[in-house]
Amino acid sequence: MIKTFARLCQRSAFIMLSCLVLVLPAQGQTVAESIGPTADNARLRMIVLGSGGPGATGRAGSAYLVLLDNVPRVLIDAGPGSFARLGEAHLSVEQMDIVLLTHLHIDHTGELPGMFKARAVSSDGDIQFHVYGPEGRSGKRGNATFPSTTRLMQLLFEHNGAYAYLKNFSAPMTIDAHNLSTLIRPNPQAKVIFTDGELKISAIAGHHRDAPAIIYRIDYAGKSITFSGDIDASGLPDLQKIAQDTDLLVFNSVVLDPPESPEILYTLHTPPKAIGQLAQSAGVKKILLSHLSQAVDHARPEVELSIRSAYPGPLLFAEDGLWATP
Repeated sequence: MIKTFARLCQRSAFIMLSCLVLVLPAQGQTVAESIGPTADNARLRMIVLGSGGPGATGRAGSAYLVLLDNVPRVLIDAGPGSFARLGEAHLSVEQMDIVLLTHLHIDHTGELPGMFKARAVSSDGDIQFHVYGPEGRSGKRGNATFPSTTRLMQLLFEHNGAYAYLKNFSAPMTIDAHNLSTLIRPNPQAKVIFTDGELKISAIAGHHRDAPAIIYRIDYAGKSITFSGDIDASGLPDLQKIAQDTDLLVFNSVVLDPPESPEILYTLHTPPKAIGQLAQSAGVKKILLSHLSQAVDHARPEVELSIRSAYPGPLLFAEDGLWATP
């Protein structure tokens, strides 16, 4: 049977292009989550364009593209390598107009110019980006300096910016940038930052040591996806507020339970046991672990066992190109 199929594939170029290659899903993933949940007509779904961290480990840096009624609309972060993953996904970004930045580390923003150019050449109509991200921080007391989101957009795309030519390269581009500084307050509550019909995007402050950080939640058609961004355990109370009863929690997973990772990393990231406890207390329906370090990737059974000590629900490990539905 296999030989007959091969001969049919060789008869003409047309038939060769028509042959389908079936890819088995990775362990722990369903077929729908591996190749795209199109069969269930999910109105809210997402593709992982980057599931890695700052290291060059074969994964693209953190990036996710959210589709509303099968239309790519919202980009969450744009880590290095995500531009190539977008091309491999064969998705049009003609209507992508919302960009959510969790924080401004390079492994979350390094591909922004490429992503903006991909959008610029996708159509000849006017383009307006709604960009949301953290406020800036001056490098006092030994802390790093970070520009605000609006300043980053100026440095990249405005007059005299590094990529100013993109503003009129293919179509007139307007960037409506917002610093979510009003969220950085003691005991903040989640705030709705964008609405459009059934789409609602909320945000709350995260905590990633000296890097100003934002946690986002997208609600659409009765479903929700929450993105933790990089967050240490001290930020979990605020994450619990915004992630309450969320259908899918995308949680960045870099460290193992103490003391298995360098101590300094616990000031930046949340260990597995605490992830499970947070998910259980918040009533999370499903977890997708992403921004995976090699330490986590190589210890998946231990990481899953630790999370499941508190959380019994569905748990997946992200891969570049993975589709997921809430």
